[in-house]
Amino acid sequence: MPLTPDQQAEIDELRAAPRSTLRAVSEGMEAHLYKAIPVLDHGFVRVVDYMGDDAAITQAARVSYGKGTKSVQNDEGLIRYLMRHWHSTPFEMCEAKFHVKLPVFVARQWIRHRTANVNEYSARYSILDREFYIPAAEDLAAQSAVNNQGRGEVLQGEEAARVLDLLRQDSMRAYDHYEEMISQDGQQGLARELARMNLPANIYTQWYWKVDLHNLLHFLRLRADAHAQYEIRVYADAICKVVADWVPFAYKAFEDYRLGSVTLSAQMVDCVKRMLAGEEVTEETCGMSKREWREFRELWAQTTS
Repeated sequence: MPLTPDQQAEIDELRAAPRSTLRAVSEGMEAHLYKAIPVLDHGFVRVVDYMGDDAAITQAARVSYGKGTKSVQNDEGLIRYLMRHWHSTPFEMCEAKFHVKLPVFVARQWIRHRTANVNEYSARYSILDREFYIPAAEDLAAQSAVNNQGRGEVLQGEEAARVLDLLRQDSMRAYDHYEEMISQDGQQGLARELARMNLPANIYTQWYWKVDLHNLLHFLRLRADAHAQYEIRVYADAICKVVADWVPFAYKAFEDYRLGSVTLSAQMVDCVKRMLAGEEVTEETCGMSKREWREFRELWAQTTS
């Protein structure tokens, strides 16, 4: 179950008592407040609080000019200019705080993005729930033969069933031993901070994650990418939908200039010029490494198909 009864009761109570405010409000983000978006089998993302909207970005960019007589079209155009030219400070004027429930191994990837404020559920003080991420059969894949960080072909039939069975058995056995260590028939059990070390990386944890829009978009650019690991990408995809409703001008510019764009090295640009001039460029004449040449060919195929 993504939300506990206590968490759902707290959310229902907060949503039942709306408050008036003089601060800038994003109607799109207001609709997301306190609503949990299910992710994976037991996880979720929900917005706890936020600050700013599209207007906050343009206000910061114009500084002393204020809103004045600027039109909506001018605001959108300015945001697109800021995104196109990699300005960062105006986007830092917006912030969001998320409550996220996620597997520990996903959290360890996520925390690599160090430009946020994080407070995680502590297994030193509390007992973790018996909830584990078990992939769907279609998400089980073999190791990629060409990418040490990626997946290859999807496992099929008996092999997929065998792996799923191992994951379930190991998870349950580890949790059984965890419970045994912290509770021993009325006697004082092992300290929780020690007992937790036996738990697998697919157990669920929770945290509050507060981040400004500039760094959030950087996170999404990497983790909503098709090459990102599936288990973190689905969280990024859920957050993308929230951001699109929160700051629609900024998110559209982000889609156009970040998610939907490609980056070319100087050598790649040179190859494009030569190819457009009619020259046949090969791996031997491109001036790139074998891997970079492969990546270039993939990009070329995507953009010319």
